[in-house]
Amino acid sequence: MAVQSDVEYFARLVDALEPWLDQVVIIGGWAHRLYRLHPLAQPLDYEPLGTFDTDIAVPPDLPATGEQIRARLLERDFREELMGDMQPPAAHYRVESGDNSFYAEFLTPLEGSAVKRGGRRDVTARVSGVSVQKLRHLELLLQNPWDVMIAPATGYPTPGVRRILVPNVAAFLVQKILIHEKRDRDRRAKDILYIHDTIETFGGNLAAIREHWQTNVRPALHAKAARVVERAAEEYFREVDDTTREAARIATGRNLTPEMVREVCAFGWQQIFSA
Repeated sequence: MAVQSDVEYFARLVDALEPWLDQVVIIGGWAHRLYRLHPLAQPLDYEPLGTFDTDIAVPPDLPATGEQIRARLLERDFREELMGDMQPPAAHYRVESGDNSFYAEFLTPLEGSAVKRGGRRDVTARVSGVSVQKLRHLELLLQNPWDVMIAPATGYPTPGVRRILVPNVAAFLVQKILIHEKRDRDRRAKDILYIHDTIETFGGNLAAIREHWQTNVRPALHAKAARVVERAAEEYFREVDDTTREAARIATGRNLTPEMVREVCAFGWQQIFSA
C-alpha cells in the first residue's frame, strides 16, 4: 500500500473542517507553506520548511452548529490523543493509519491570566468538541485573515477548489516576534527561519505587507507590544547570534549563511515595521 503524503492528510483535514473553513485559520508551518499560493507571493527556488503538525486557530466563540469538529475528525479516521493533567487535557488529532507523524492541534486566544484563583491553570478549553490550547497573542492571527485556494491543480487532492484562511502576513510575522522570548532555543531558530523565508516569499510586495501592518495589525496592539515589534530589527537582527546561526543550519541544502539570514530579516523588518 502506498504511503500517503502530508498533502493528502492535509486535504483530509480540510474536508473535516469544511463547515468551518470561513471561520478557522490555518497557522504555523502550514500557513507558511500555503503562502506560496497567495497572489502576492513570488516563486522561490527552495521548498518551504516542512512540519508534521497542522496548527488551527479557532475563535473562542465559534458558533454552535448541528455538527462538531471533533465528530467530523473521528469520522475521517483521526484519533484524539489526550495529554497532560489540564482540564480538559491538551490533545493532538492524529491520522489513524499510514504515517502517524501528521497531526492537527487546535489553538484559541488566551484572554486574561493563565492562572486562576486557587492556582488552577486555565490554558485549555473545549470548542466544538475538540480540545483547544489557549495561547497569548493568538487573536492577532484570527483578525483580518487572508485566503488562499487549494485544489488538485495546485497539488492538493481536495474535491474541487477549497478556500483556506491563513493569517495576514504582517500578523504572522508580528506574532512570531511577540512570542519569541517564550520559545525554547530550537523553536526560536525555526521561527527566525520562518521570518526569513516569509520575507523572501513576499519580497516583491513588502509595501503591501506594511499597509496591512499599519491599517489592520498595529491598531489592534497594545502600545508596548507595538514598540517591541518596531524595535525587533535592532533587538534580534542587528548582528549574527546563536539563533541566526541555528536558523541557517536547519535550512538544509540551501547554502544559507547566518549573515544572509540576519540581513534579509533586518532589511525586511525595517521595510514593513519601521515607525
